[in-house]
Amino acid sequence: MLTDGALRMLTLLYFHDLGYSPINLAFLFLFYEFFGIVTNLFGGWLAQKFGFKATLIYGLSFQISAMLMLSFLQHNWESIIAVPFVMSAQALSGIAKDLTKMSSKTAIKFLIPENKKSTLFKWVAILTGSKNAIKGLGFFVGGMLLQVFGFQYSLWMMAGFVFISLGISSLFLPTEMGKGKSKNKFSEIFKQNKNIKILSAARFFLFGARDIWFVVAIPIFFVSTLGWTFAQVGAFMATWVIAYGFFQSVSPSILKLRSSIAPSGRIATECSGLLFLCLTCMTVCFLLDIYVNHLITIGLYVFGFIFAINSSVHSYLVLNYADGDKASVNVGFYYMANAGGRLIGTMLSGILFQLGSVSYCLVGSAIFLLFSTLICFKLPRE
Repeated sequence: MLTDGALRMLTLLYFHDLGYSPINLAFLFLFYEFFGIVTNLFGGWLAQKFGFKATLIYGLSFQISAMLMLSFLQHNWESIIAVPFVMSAQALSGIAKDLTKMSSKTAIKFLIPENKKSTLFKWVAILTGSKNAIKGLGFFVGGMLLQVFGFQYSLWMMAGFVFISLGISSLFLPTEMGKGKSKNKFSEIFKQNKNIKILSAARFFLFGARDIWFVVAIPIFFVSTLGWTFAQVGAFMATWVIAYGFFQSVSPSILKLRSSIAPSGRIATECSGLLFLCLTCMTVCFLLDIYVNHLITIGLYVFGFIFAINSSVHSYLVLNYADGDKASVNVGFYYMANAGGRLIGTMLSGILFQLGSVSYCLVGSAIFLLFSTLICFKLPRE
């Protein structure tokens, strides 16, 4: 997760410095998100068949391959060659990230007793929050490495870090974890229960809304409009994601102030509604040019706080709705929708930013959040 965040920031800032347009920058990450969809679709089925250790090892290996491949990139290559090359490397990175995330998150389902729903929510929140905090630290690491060591040396260093993690995982993880007792056909991937389908649709729009402003618009706005350095952009994005991860980790304690039981579809609906209101207020202030610089920085932290709680609730609900041996398939389908939302969000981030800067991105994000809220109304209330 550290190198996943670092690689994203490293690539974005490096190619912006080479003069690539926002739409071209968005295209660099399209394969990353597209192959995230494919990976989650197949990954859950593979994990059920071979166990989580196998999918995790494959994920770490692909991440090393992606970074070594990118290190051969030359700054004087024509964009017609450089863009497909980077997209291919990002495809490997997308496969790596989603294999690793799906394996780690679903494993929690098999470690917590079936009747301990509050305990499951607690550990899902801790794992999800720490994962995002580490990824957030990666944004800072990516910006700092680029500024200090340059593009190629940074990639070699990060590949070395992942190789160490690969060795530890190969030695110590149990082989049988996550293997299903019954062998389901691949076609059963699409035979999900109603709650999984509804939650997946809400997740699609939730993460699409975030990435419409997060992937291209905000980092490039900071560099091109506010004049921030690479390290400053990396530090801000890192701080935001680390804070986001922290609030994910403590979301069970925050929600206990409202109810002592594990969250339901009602909480997911309320959180999505609050996010919609937050983005709507930010959009209006931005269009009216009311303290724009402060609005972006402070508003994003308010958004991140609510988004963190909402994301934790979603991560718990998908495991709660999952069907025993089919848990990895259920989670894979759910994260396929997540990756689909990020793919559309990434495309819209570049397109909307080029058409109308951050204000267009905020409007697009608010519309996606409205859809997510309306879909959440169909989840079980209790």
